[in-house]
Amino acid sequence: MAPSDRFGACKRMAIINYLTHIRFEPGALAALADDLSALGIRRPLIVTDRGIVQAGLLDRLVAVLPGSLRNPPVFSATPPNPTEVAVGDALATYNDHACDGVIALGGGSPIDLAKAVALMATHDGQMERYAAVHSGAALITSAVAPVIAIPTTAGTGSEVGRAALVTLNDGRKLGFVSPHLIPRRAICDPDLTTGLPPGLTAATGMDALAHCIETFLSPRINPPADAIALDGAGRVWRNIERAVTDGTDEQARWEMMMAALAGGLSFQKGLGAVHGLSHALGGLKEPSLHHGTLNAVLLPPVLRLNRAAAGSKYERLASALGLDAGTDLADAIETLNARLGLPSSLKGMGIAPTVVSDMAQRAMADHSTPTNPRAMTVALYEQLLRGVLA
Repeated sequence: MAPSDRFGACKRMAIINYLTHIRFEPGALAALADDLSALGIRRPLIVTDRGIVQAGLLDRLVAVLPGSLRNPPVFSATPPNPTEVAVGDALATYNDHACDGVIALGGGSPIDLAKAVALMATHDGQMERYAAVHSGAALITSAVAPVIAIPTTAGTGSEVGRAALVTLNDGRKLGFVSPHLIPRRAICDPDLTTGLPPGLTAATGMDALAHCIETFLSPRINPPADAIALDGAGRVWRNIERAVTDGTDEQARWEMMMAALAGGLSFQKGLGAVHGLSHALGGLKEPSLHHGTLNAVLLPPVLRLNRAAAGSKYERLASALGLDAGTDLADAIETLNARLGLPSSLKGMGIAPTVVSDMAQRAMADHSTPTNPRAMTVALYEQLLRGVLA
């Protein structure tokens, strides 16, 4: 009997594939030239954002490039949530300089934008046709230009993820998902995160926690992913406050970057309603919302919604976090958000009740929704949103 017959269609096996090349250690950035050579990249485009440039991290990257690449083309206008317009602008720079690969330097936004550029540099037609919700994954081939991802935050896990999130011109934030979008190399250097401000450390860290928790709760069967997710969740819980309090705490920074990596390695199993909603809300032009902060705010109410559908998984999560038996997981995360100084509601983030219906519809169509433990409906999404807007 096939696993799908025994356990139900919603619990079909996930593809287990962790084959990507990762350098993880303080000072790993120094090996960038070796990775460029291994991939045969001779004319890379660097995709980053203005904050990274102002922080001096771009200068650190350029300093380790081979002498022939010390004046590389750079696209630094990545918006907080990558857009189709930004993809087009970065792609024009890529083509103008006859580039043959991309170096992504930054958080999830530059890395996702770099993936989208690598896709559209090698694939014809409109970007929308490659979106997961349009069954576009089958159209994405191994021709995708090589990407080297260098994260400067400890949150998204995009450096090892198979997805890129891009807001199209019509306002929909869609996922582009394929194993061919996994960066060929990931350089995880915790030293690059020591200058991250406390607020951003908190928000990106809670993003990593949401990835680990939602992956673990996904009904798809993937024990390796479950083990990685539990390990990553525990690392966040034990270290996020240390990293927020003292950004120079090298051990805490190492642990948080490893936790983010764990989230990225595991969320190929699927996410859930937290991300269904945060992807929808992230497509709003106003206000511009930070993905990690959205996930932090949405995680407790979604956990309450899913409680009855999770079996013994909440107890296993609580144990991985080191919580006392009987501790309410949603309450514990809500309390952690407060200690970290994160918002307690969407209302506090400037979101108006008038968007509820549209956001619920978009969340229902998101590629993360099918792997939520509880079957979602538009009405349930509306209920969630109204509760977090109260």
